[in-house]
Amino acid sequence: MKLLVVAVGQRVPDWAQTAWDDYAKRFPPELRLELKAVKTEPRGSKTLETLYAAERERIEATIPRGARIVALDERGTPLTTQALAGKLKAWQLEADDVALVIGGPDGLDPAFRQAAHERIRLSDLTLPHAFARVLLVEQLYRAWSINANHPYHRE
Repeated sequence: MKLLVVAVGQRVPDWAQTAWDDYAKRFPPELRLELKAVKTEPRGSKTLETLYAAERERIEATIPRGARIVALDERGTPLTTQALAGKLKAWQLEADDVALVIGGPDGLDPAFRQAAHERIRLSDLTLPHAFARVLLVEQLYRAWSINANHPYHRE
């Protein structure tokens, strides 16, 4: 199974890339993790609908056919770490690839969010884009560690 994180925005601070790389290398071979950064649409004088459409097209082009799409959305379902571990286990049992999608500065196209198989919320707080990537990869690793009875997670 592959976890694909699709994130709008290609530039992140060095600390965020270092943190991503550190967690990404911890994943076991049977749970591959990949990051696909897609270009943010230049703002200029474009309408929000035009921005959404351009970013949606780029996002959809990176997602493999048949993948389960999970949109990260501030209005999505809140999860505890244990609940995320349960979702990860279910995704692994289904054996489909999972694409977790992080929107750009304006979020995700509303129609894309609605069409996603699931919508989850990382936090009730507003997070900087780079931090959301790091938080997501850490929580995915923690969820894997719970399911594998690895000592990383403690309660």
